[in-house]
Amino acid sequence: MHLKNKLPIIFCLIFLTSCNEFQRILKSEDIKLKYEVAEKYYDNQEFRRASRLFEQIQSQYRGKPQAERVTFFYANSLLNTKKYIDAGYQFESFIKAYPLSQKVDEAAYLGAYSYYKTSPVFSLDQKETLTAIEKLQEFINTYPSSEKMSDANDLVQELRIKLEYKAFEIAKQFNTIRDYKSAIIVLDDFISDYPGTPYREDALFYLLDSSFELAVNSIDSKKIERFEQARKIHKELMVTYPETKYIEKSNKMIETIDEEITTFAKNSTVQ
Repeated sequence: MHLKNKLPIIFCLIFLTSCNEFQRILKSEDIKLKYEVAEKYYDNQEFRRASRLFEQIQSQYRGKPQAERVTFFYANSLLNTKKYIDAGYQFESFIKAYPLSQKVDEAAYLGAYSYYKTSPVFSLDQKETLTAIEKLQEFINTYPSSEKMSDANDLVQELRIKLEYKAFEIAKQFNTIRDYKSAIIVLDDFISDYPGTPYREDALFYLLDSSFELAVNSIDSKKIERFEQARKIHKELMVTYPETKYIEKSNKMIETIDEEITTFAKNSTVQ
């Protein structure tokens, strides 16, 4: 048999031997051996195996010189195996146990980052996102000189934009389902609550669209007042975003608005 054909068999044997060795160490009562092997796995970025060994020995090293390393490495192994909630808890435990550690600010950042990783897509409930922002802000306030300050600020900004997008999508949904009165209220609140949002242009357009549609479908006694309000929103959109991506749709609306207001003025004069 050629060496090329033997390679899969060799790799399989190495893998099985490695698995058997790991299982033997897991079952061993030799704490020192587990500690040494766990660190080797950690150094080789075999974090899943390292985390299992660190988990086993963590309590037995409590109060000993190695405890600080074990706790930090265990937390970081959990982070690298995507066990973010457990990682966040372990990093917080590390900070409480070793407040004078040279790694305390790194642990604080990684703990906050662990919570950041639990933040779901915008369409889901954002409880975890709010918690992540709170944890990151705590890090920013506590360690203002940390080299991770810029990263933490970027993460907070990213999460806040996610919350803004969710709020915008909720407001926009009222326009989509043609509940224009509610859309106007919620979109107006969104624009007030998030003055620097990247979705301000979109919100202004949907506020204009909702105001326009409400005016078009109003009884005669309310039409002009509502068209005038739509005209104000159109002006704000054009002043703020003179090259808006909604310019074609907006121009069609303002043409109709001006025609309706002019017609109303002529009819009032005749009367």
